[in-house]
Amino acid sequence: MDVQAYLLALALILGVGVAAWAVSVAIRNVAFVDSLWSLFFLIAAVVFAAAATPLSARGLLVTVLVAVWALRLSIYITARNWGEPEDYRYQKIRANNEPGFAIKSLYIVFGLQGVLAWVIAMPLMPAIMSPGGIGPIEVLAALLWLVGFVFEAGGDYQLARFKRDESNRGRVLNTGLWRYTRHPNYFGDFCVWWAFYLFAFSAGGWWTVVSPVLMSFLLLKVSGVAMLEKTIANRRPEYAEYIRRTNAFFPGMPKSVSTT
Repeated sequence: MDVQAYLLALALILGVGVAAWAVSVAIRNVAFVDSLWSLFFLIAAVVFAAAATPLSARGLLVTVLVAVWALRLSIYITARNWGEPEDYRYQKIRANNEPGFAIKSLYIVFGLQGVLAWVIAMPLMPAIMSPGGIGPIEVLAALLWLVGFVFEAGGDYQLARFKRDESNRGRVLNTGLWRYTRHPNYFGDFCVWWAFYLFAFSAGGWWTVVSPVLMSFLLLKVSGVAMLEKTIANRRPEYAEYIRRTNAFFPGMPKSVSTT
């Protein structure tokens, strides 16, 4: 483990986080931290790639995959949130932490997400910095990454297209990838991070398993599925039926529901 490179990644991530926090105070909107989330990982990957001497074939591949995933997600979230009010999740956090949220958001929002990203980025260090070529495990990891990317990007695209149609307001998307899982984008993110762990495992970084486990926990129990589904059934009457028919996370064929 290259402690110096790992700490440098933390310093740069937190530096970007502090700069973003200053902007959020000026515009009274912390939601654009979501656009930075994936870029925190790209910062770490670039630091590790720059510190690798030389950069291996595996390291180059992982760096490219991180860049494609991070830039796509950041651009999508930025476009989705552009011109919109602060996300309701952050409005609730703001209300629960007044007075003084402007200062508290430095560590509650930006600092916390920066440190989480730094911890989750751990597999990228051995995957990028360790010498090694492209073997069977790397091929398997790349295929898993591709599956994840298709589910995440495809799910986001299908949802954005669905929302653009005003006739779908208040309705539930249950076609395409959303026919097989209620959260194809979260499932895709899950696959992407287990793929990065496979790259690290091949490089001897088996001990970085804490990263995909933590990401899986966040997606399933904290900021992903659990948070989104707390209120969505109240906002969309069709969602109760959708829950009965469709797997929450891992894709599967829709279930038949008896009408009797």
